[in-house]
Amino acid sequence: MAEVDPYPPFQQYAHPERLVSAPWLSARLGVKGLRVIEVDEDSLLYDIGHIPTATRINFRTELLSSLTRDFINGEEFTRLMREKGIHEDDTVVLYGDKSNWWAAYALWVFTLFGHKDVRLLDGGRDAWMSEERDTSFMVPEFPESEYPEVTRDDSVLRAFVSDVREATGSLVDTRPPEEFAGEATEFDPNGNSPYGTTMCHGHIPGAINLEWDRATYPNSCFRNVDDLKVNYGMLEPDTPTILYSHVGAQAAFTWFVLTYLLGFKKAQVYDGSWSEWGNMVNMPIEK
Repeated sequence: MAEVDPYPPFQQYAHPERLVSAPWLSARLGVKGLRVIEVDEDSLLYDIGHIPTATRINFRTELLSSLTRDFINGEEFTRLMREKGIHEDDTVVLYGDKSNWWAAYALWVFTLFGHKDVRLLDGGRDAWMSEERDTSFMVPEFPESEYPEVTRDDSVLRAFVSDVREATGSLVDTRPPEEFAGEATEFDPNGNSPYGTTMCHGHIPGAINLEWDRATYPNSCFRNVDDLKVNYGMLEPDTPTILYSHVGAQAAFTWFVLTYLLGFKKAQVYDGSWSEWGNMVNMPIEK
């Protein structure tokens, strides 16, 4: 397990051990026991340059089940870790495009499977590239590991439709306001999500809209803790909080913010999100 990044701004967060800065990572690339993983929405970005020593995980083909609307199971996760050469006690640093949406989603999945030390690169791919740090085209190869067999625990960090319908705490929609309102967006005048067609538009009754990007600066790095406390001040850290987006990535990103930066104890991700709710028959919807 690698040492914690001592970067002073991180020390204000509830769990600074879950973040690393670009200088910290740059100085440790290639160190035994430290694995860097790129997880992008656009998986082809890895091919045009990535952080040296980084391995790619394609969330669509490697983290999601090909048969069900679910994640891979414990046996498949174990096999993936072994194939990637990741060990149980490795420090895994995740980063990606879209301000780390899918990297945060992958971190949430790693946490469901109980990997002990998994961290996020502050600013992700966007910040690394904008700072013109070293990149590589080489795809590293690692010997197969002996990662132990694991099981996935959905009971604490994950919410399902039944949980949302019975929720008594806070329900947070992390999508842009246009999607929350059920309006057409500038990206698609027909009102369809860029992630695919959803039959109905709007939001889950009782949800409040806290768009994911209130957590970041324009350079994709996380805001300081005082800003975050203001921007999420309408939520109570000890109140059960369920987060959703369109397919779960923005929700997982916000889950990371609430859980590891602000210290929320009961935040969950409804990863079925609007792609499920907006396509189910006889579900209540507000605009």
